[in-house]
Amino acid sequence: MDIRELEIFLTVAEQLHFGRASQACNLSPSALTRTIQRMEEKLEQPLFLRDNRKVILSPAGERLKSYARLCIEEWNSFRSSIKNDQAIAGTLSIYASITAVYSLLPQLLESFRAGYPEVQLELRTGAAEQAIAQVQSGEIDLAVAALPDRQRSAIEFLPMVTIPLIFIAPKLQGTVAAPLKGGRLDLSRAPLVLPQTGLSRRRLDHWLKEHRITPNITSEVSGNEAIIAMVRLGCGVGVVPELVWERSPFRDEVAVVDKAPRLDPYVVGLACSKRNLQRPGVRAFWELAEGQLSGRP
Repeated sequence: MDIRELEIFLTVAEQLHFGRASQACNLSPSALTRTIQRMEEKLEQPLFLRDNRKVILSPAGERLKSYARLCIEEWNSFRSSIKNDQAIAGTLSIYASITAVYSLLPQLLESFRAGYPEVQLELRTGAAEQAIAQVQSGEIDLAVAALPDRQRSAIEFLPMVTIPLIFIAPKLQGTVAAPLKGGRLDLSRAPLVLPQTGLSRRRLDHWLKEHRITPNITSEVSGNEAIIAMVRLGCGVGVVPELVWERSPFRDEVAVVDKAPRLDPYVVGLACSKRNLQRPGVRAFWELAEGQLSGRP
């Protein structure tokens, strides 16, 4: 018996009416009857008991009904798995900062590579503040990005980690080279090294505006890693995500200013356009990340 015969039998078994079943199967009544007869001949057992008023399943028909349903379910599941395996191929492009590549992506990339070896991964690095723009423009499939202050309707976001923003200053003979007032960082006098754009810039600008402070900006750079490098050179005080400072090769050459203004932390995660999330490879990566965040294997 093949799957089609089992599907026809199961339709008749559920309808218990040959006329309605023939319409549901898009077969003529005679073709449907011949199919059931062939099955009965193979089994050497009647599958239905019929009279002028009703149709019921025979004992053999009841057993075959359970078998047919299970067989068809397993066949459909198998076909689906084969289809999905074939669909998850091609190229998947991911944008992230150098820090994210080192700290947030290694396990995820390794698991994805093991599970979907036919997918060619393209990993692009750059300034974190450019991540959302890369997704919106369609230049990239997925990005590791900070959650925007205002959620964009066309962007899906999967939070991964919350990261505080910290102020860092140059070290001068073992002490913090930053102007203080009452033991706290004085941003009205501190030379500042700031990102050109991004959440940390907007949050600091908002804080300065609230406190009516005109900043002394000595340098504007692209990328948090560049801020640390400029602070190390003595160019001024910078503000960066704590994770970037922890992973920086210059970590021991700059100092964290403990008594400094508190800015809202970053929520960092995966960002993807809703359209791209329908693609099998992108969806597979997203679901793998969800599984790792929830502790599933």
